Amino acid sequence: MAAAADGLGSIAIDTTQLNMSVTDPTAWATAMNNLGMVPVGLAGQQLVTDSICVSGFDPSLNMMTGITPINPMIPGMGLVPPPPPTDVPVVKEIIHCKSCTLFPPNPNLPPPSTRERPPGCKTVFVGGLPENATEEIIQEVFEQCGDITAIRKSKKNFCHIRFAEEFMVDKAIYLSGYRMRLGSSTDKKDSGRLHVDFAQARDDFYEWECKQRMLAREERHRRKMEEDRLRPPSPPAIMHYSEHEAALLAEKLKDDSKFSEAITVLLTWIERGEVNRRSANQFYSMVQSANSHVRRLMNEKAAHEQEMEQAKESFKNALTGILTQSLAAQAYALKEENDSLRWQLDAYRNEVELLKQEKGQLFRTEESLTKDQQLQFLQQTMQGMQQQLLSIQEELNNKKSELEQAKEEQTHTQAMLKVLQEQLKSAKELAEINGHDESQANEVNVLTVALVNQDREKNSEKRSQGLKSEKEALLIGIISTFLHVHPFGANIEYLWSYMQQLDSRISANEIEMLLMRLPRMFKQEFTGVGATLEKRWKFCAFEGIKTI
Repeated sequence: MAAAADGLGSIAIDTTQLNMSVTDPTAWATAMNNLGMVPVGLAGQQLVTDSICVSGFDPSLNMMTGITPINPMIPGMGLVPPPPPTDVPVVKEIIHCKSCTLFPPNPNLPPPSTRERPPGCKTVFVGGLPENATEEIIQEVFEQCGDITAIRKSKKNFCHIRFAEEFMVDKAIYLSGYRMRLGSSTDKKDSGRLHVDFAQARDDFYEWECKQRMLAREERHRRKMEEDRLRPPSPPAIMHYSEHEAALLAEKLKDDSKFSEAITVLLTWIERGEVNRRSANQFYSMVQSANSHVRRLMNEKAAHEQEMEQAKESFKNALTGILTQSLAAQAYALKEENDSLRWQLDAYRNEVELLKQEKGQLFRTEESLTKDQQLQFLQQTMQGMQQQLLSIQEELNNKKSELEQAKEEQTHTQAMLKVLQEQLKSAKELAEINGHDESQANEVNVLTVALVNQDREKNSEKRSQGLKSEKEALLIGIISTFLHVHPFGANIEYLWSYMQQLDSRISANEIEMLLMRLPRMFKQEFTGVGATLEKRWKFCAFEGIKTI
């Protein structure tokens, strides 16, 4: 028996494979608490995940011991989702009914206050009703929110309305703050401000409890189905000891494929205490066969471990040889690569030096080219300035000559005027002395006026003879056309800006002198008063033709 005990002691069996866990204590306690049952202290994994639980289940109900005390004023315990936040502004409009009209409250005022919603609330309290309001009018107004199951009206201008569903209560709360007016009457008894609030009713709370019980039953059923689905299969039952079963077990202990199952049965028989004097020899033989099988397995294990060590050593040697060869090849390749890179670096250095030299030459050539271009540009500008100076000198000479001619004409006209004045004086004196008649004096005046006019015509002809070149004739034609399309005239700056587009070298003084030389074609007028006084030139050649 001692040898048998030694043989059994050398067998290492993992007892965790025989112990099938059921649930985790904390998870099972949480799940049982959700079901309202007393937690059971079992060890194992969680049977049901939270994802399969009913979303609307209330864990505060105790299904085993009855309903625990619940605060019905806890928000969010009903199946209807909570109302929207009050921070969002809601635009309310006028509601027209057959018997009355509902006017919305002032949007600037705060929303009307309401109590906390009871669980499963389907009933609302409506206060502030008009004194003359009837149940028919109340039903007509609140039928828009949903089906009404009951209306309980009081004599003190309030009532309770019960709806068919919970979401209809939210629609009725929307009417809180509206002013109801019956018909078109302005009497105080026919108007009132509505106050709609949640009401706590026993019927609503009872229906809500029934729904919670139904959800709890569904949750228990689902948990049970999930537990049955995830429960591992029960191990096969181990038969009791008999001589026939002992003979079969001895054969199984010799078979390698059935040894683990046979050793489990043998241990179970020993733990049950089925060893006695009659079966001691058979148990001893089975323990001896199991011990021999275990020793054989241990010897095979040692042999396999030795082979594994040899294989590891051979693999290590082969790996070191491969690594040395690969390292040598890599070292040679790295050396060659290093040499090639060094040669490339030298080549790049030579190329960089050549590029620097070429770049320096290019910089020098570019600097010389820029200097030549600058010199050419300066020469061209000097030539243009010289030409401009020559043209300005010619204009100055022309203007000087024109001034001298004007001075000569002025002196000539003054001399003629003096002569004519002296002749007039002498003629008058002779007429007074000799006593001639007035006809002779008039003839003298006519002669003097004719002489003055002839002198003026000669001067104007001299001035009109001043078209010196084809350019001046072209300018006169362009200016005549420009002033003809401007019947109210144009100042000299506007005319000069237009002529600048055709000839950039022309000046405003040159244009003005040309216009002054042709008084029969162009005349000068002054427009405006004071600071707005402006000098304009007009085309008058057609007027001169008509007067001739």
